[in-house]
Amino acid sequence: MTGVANEGKSLDVEIDGTSYRRIPIRTRVVMPGDDLDAIIREYALENAVAGDTLFVTEKIVAITQGRSYAVSDIQPRKLALFLSRYVTRTPYGIGLGMPETMEMALRECGTPRILFAAAVSAVTKAFGRSGDFYRIAGDRARAIDGPTSGTIPPYNSAVVLGPERPREVAQHLKTLLAPGVEVAVVDINDLGGNILGSTLSKSDEKTLLSVLRDNPLGQGHQSTPLGIVRAV
Repeated sequence: MTGVANEGKSLDVEIDGTSYRRIPIRTRVVMPGDDLDAIIREYALENAVAGDTLFVTEKIVAITQGRSYAVSDIQPRKLALFLSRYVTRTPYGIGLGMPETMEMALRECGTPRILFAAAVSAVTKAFGRSGDFYRIAGDRARAIDGPTSGTIPPYNSAVVLGPERPREVAQHLKTLLAPGVEVAVVDINDLGGNILGSTLSKSDEKTLLSVLRDNPLGQGHQSTPLGIVRAV
């Protein structure tokens, strides 16, 4: 079942002289224990045709891998409480700006790496430079999703980590689809995005990021964790 674009966004975009259509695919709420293969077969198999790229949000990959944790089950250590106070929060997500998400970053990335990233960030922020924390902490820290009021329950009270082996996931999902369909596992939000793993070439990954830069699916109640990019 196809959905609608994120509010204020068009389904069509032109990049470097080529027009692309972004086709959101609406699904039921994906829960821990769900089979990602079954979800792809149910919602994407009939929609994706040769030449398309199916993009899958990293969040549903992670959820089906059992990487979602209720906030109430996370017990932050004192270091997480301390570090989370210095994280800049944005209107688009809490990031590591709460003790529970910072605790999961410490577990995922290791305490030495997070401490080093925090130390460097503190110095470079003083000189007006931003973004060094996540550059050093890496994709695992960047991919952690914290709870927000606009998130579909039960994930409005959960922390979701980044997916494991996203490139292998993309390669596997490609085998479930029609020949000629490529797959990308993406982390896209209103601040930008990353491709965590795909079956695309590097140049095609760059194009896909440009196509998805305005976050056409949204990240709240749209319930569109899958989408198709199609040249038109």
